[in-house]
Amino acid sequence: MPQPDPAKAELDREFSELYRAHLRDVYSYSYYRVGNHHDAEDLTEQTFLQAYRHFARARAESDGRPLRPWLIRIAHNLAANLYRDRSRKPQTSIDDTSTLTAHHTTEELVEGRDELARILEGVKQLPDERREALIMRFALGMDNREIARAMDKTDGATKVLLHRAVKQLKAIVTAP
Repeated sequence: MPQPDPAKAELDREFSELYRAHLRDVYSYSYYRVGNHHDAEDLTEQTFLQAYRHFARARAESDGRPLRPWLIRIAHNLAANLYRDRSRKPQTSIDDTSTLTAHHTTEELVEGRDELARILEGVKQLPDERREALIMRFALGMDNREIARAMDKTDGATKVLLHRAVKQLKAIVTAP
């Protein structure tokens, strides 16, 4: 009977920690990208499966830097693939009733509803790269350096990208 590999066990333990620490962020990013829970869950699962396959190498190459940007980059690429595949063959899910079954209190619906709707519509109108940067910054709370790593950009380019995204979103939201 083969003995368990202690190095593999340690790698699995470290990956479990990574999973627990970043599951919410990966799911949130995926949800903001695709807009429904079912696809967000699928993307999250695919992200962590792919991350597991490449975890040892990513950990070795990270030089101790956080791996959250790497995970978000994987989710970003998988979401882009999903959109590309769907544009080739559009589909509508019969089972997607999330908008019909979501429960909200009257207070939640009234409070800021119009402004939130304008902002969300504005975000949809942004170019993909700007939308991505805003999601990472404001939905996930990533700092500029993490966003730069996730988007494979310099810190300066990321700062400019975020500035332009916020400026464009503000113009869209405040337009008559």
